[in-house]
Amino acid sequence: MPFLGSLMKNILCIAMVLIAIQSYAQHKDYTATIQDISQERDKIKNLYDAADAAGKNAIIATTRTYIFQSLVNDVFPFWYGTPWDFNGHTKTPGEGKIACGYFVTTTLQDVGFNIPRYKWAQSASEMFIKKLAHPQVKRFTNAPLTTIQEFLRTSGDGLYLVGLDDHTGFISVDNQKIRFIHASYYQPEIGVMSEPLDSENPLKYSKYRVIGKLLSDTMVRNWIQARRYD
Repeated sequence: MPFLGSLMKNILCIAMVLIAIQSYAQHKDYTATIQDISQERDKIKNLYDAADAAGKNAIIATTRTYIFQSLVNDVFPFWYGTPWDFNGHTKTPGEGKIACGYFVTTTLQDVGFNIPRYKWAQSASEMFIKKLAHPQVKRFTNAPLTTIQEFLRTSGDGLYLVGLDDHTGFISVDNQKIRFIHASYYQPEIGVMSEPLDSENPLKYSKYRVIGKLLSDTMVRNWIQARRYD
């Protein structure tokens, strides 16, 4: 009977997380979207704190999907078309300009990761990729683009951070569909965009690429508990 009670408790926790995610609606503006994500995190944290070990693992798995979908489907689209500038650091999509590093750190911070936005945006991207994605980090030197694409396909669906010769951004892999999401200095008037890896972009031509897969169990747990990254 204790086992059945624990099982039912875990099922209830998972069901409540799924209901919260399914009820996540379209929002009129960016601020409301970010506020809603924050509120969902508070709900998930309460469920996580009350769950046993098996329940915590299930909640982490469900939350990983929630964070991925929130970034790719809700947060990133607000930023599309925000112009690029080397010194750009706007916090508001569609207003001002933004550099590649600031696009990465701003969106991660806005979705709820407790990271030092300015410090990381002004540092080498490999530094914060290692902090977020360790040990799922892979480096490529002078590799053909087909090698990168094959690596991503075999590494599976999810969100990746990529650091290049002089650029950084996200890679989204969803049902084998691969997109490079970044603030592009190739087309600064458009800036933030989502495009195929083989478009005319810095990822295609970079000699050095470091790629880290995000949203490991540790990273998701840090998001739930709002743990600070240095």
